[in-house]
Amino acid sequence: MADDVILVFTTVPDAATARRIAATILANRVAACVNMMAPCTSIYHWEGQLEESSEVPLLIKSTGRCYAALEQMISAEHPYRVPEIVAVPIQSGLESYLDWIASEVSPGEQ
Repeated sequence: MADDVILVFTTVPDAATARRIAATILANRVAACVNMMAPCTSIYHWEGQLEESSEVPLLIKSTGRCYAALEQMISAEHPYRVPEIVAVPIQSGLESYLDWIASEVSPGEQ
């Protein structure tokens, strides 16, 4: 079960948006945990310009089987036209923690 655990990363413009997205994905059981990080400065190219903005990173613990639903929920709630949504597999970790993540996600059940 723990082999399917992923870490999904996104950034949002403010704490209110971060809380709204976290609440949505947790209420829909497509993630076990969301860490809302301290604001950071992001510097990036966008539409031919160098941009700089303050953003709030979210670290979302989920599973590969929930990724499609999780991505859809983040996209629906996210104010950016092209939100950053990146998922990486968790290669290793405390087995009991990874099992907990896997056991807490159940998309479609509330």
